[in-house]
Amino acid sequence: MKENFQNIINSSQQTLVDFYADWCGPCKSQTPILKELAATIKGKARIIKINVDNNQALAAKFQVRGVPTLILFKNGQVVWRQSGVATKQQLSDLINQNL
Repeated sequence: MKENFQNIINSSQQTLVDFYADWCGPCKSQTPILKELAATIKGKARIIKINVDNNQALAAKFQVRGVPTLILFKNGQVVWRQSGVATKQQLSDLINQNL
């Protein structure tokens, strides 16, 4: 997963990473927002979900202390990050600003 993850975030296409946990209530409310967002941003960004319980080393590398934590990458660089639930509009605006 680690090598594949690096390849994904190093892409010139923006990648929004949702660090989440199955037991996390706010993470469960973030999921449908991300599904709606994915339908509206086709081709502008990729959205991936990383379970912090199954990928502890990756979560530690990016200093994920709480879930959900959303991180937007472009060309391997962190463009934006936030802990807590983000709205569809907030994420859409963010992606459009960083095209």
